[in-house]
Amino acid sequence: MSQQQPPVVPWYKVTWVWLILGLLGMSVVLGTSMLVIATKNPPGLLSDNYYDVGKGINTSLEREELATRLKLRAELVLDNEKGTAALQLEGYSNPPQLVLNLISPTQPERDRRVVMQAQGDGSYAGNLLDAVEGRRFVELIGQEGGKDWRLFEEENLASGQRIQLGE
Repeated sequence: MSQQQPPVVPWYKVTWVWLILGLLGMSVVLGTSMLVIATKNPPGLLSDNYYDVGKGINTSLEREELATRLKLRAELVLDNEKGTAALQLEGYSNPPQLVLNLISPTQPERDRRVVMQAQGDGSYAGNLLDAVEGRRFVELIGQEGGKDWRLFEEENLASGQRIQLGE
């Protein structure tokens, strides 16, 4: 009496082999695509030199203290339709020009810099190159007595909205 052997199935017809090969192949494809994405989009918000960042923080604090001593306050109005920025400055400083930085917290390419010229009576005007809306850090920098001062606020910007700096 001879016992029959079950037929031998070739390896490429076994379902489990293809499932395991598919998982391995998918992990190689996903790993390679993650590597490509990571190399093309480096993290831009990290700093390698924390000492320089710390010195910059101290400089910012000194500039803000000077603005406080000069009792500076400003009211800013951005008009996206006209492309203008108007500012009224109050306090013991009246520089010929101011620098307004509108900084995006997460997207450096959306940062805007506006140079504002004195118009008389404490008012300043500048031109916006494009519309600026949404959450921004609003930084106003001026000079008094050869030293820089700084007013800084975090605001949610909208066209025509009045923004108070130095409160």
